[in-house]
Amino acid sequence: MVNTEKFINRLEQILQYYDLSASVFADRIGVQRSSISHLLTGRNKPSLEFVLKVVKAFPEVNLYWLLNGKGSFPSSKESSISSILSDSATKATITRSESQKNIQRIVIFYDDGSFESYHHSLE
Repeated sequence: MVNTEKFINRLEQILQYYDLSASVFADRIGVQRSSISHLLTGRNKPSLEFVLKVVKAFPEVNLYWLLNGKGSFPSSKESSISSILSDSATKATITRSESQKNIQRIVIFYDDGSFESYHHSLE
């Protein structure tokens, strides 16, 4: 579950980093200006659609950082991948005793049809 107050703080960090007003930010990600206002005041909680729009419009915003504060901002693609791999390795370690399965490869597909493949061993 996302802590709304901390999410708002991270959203404000994004606005400050890019030196954007709430209305310009709303225009950039393609949401109504009132949506940003309602989020920043705590009236509304962020939807998954909103979060995905932010991450798509601002590649330096790490999804895990935006949702739960883990990782860093701004992030590079490599640190985002490291965060994903680290999180996946942790989940695999937790469930390993149950399923005896290990993550061998993570493939990321981009909307332009390209992809990247990352190999990881849990030794």
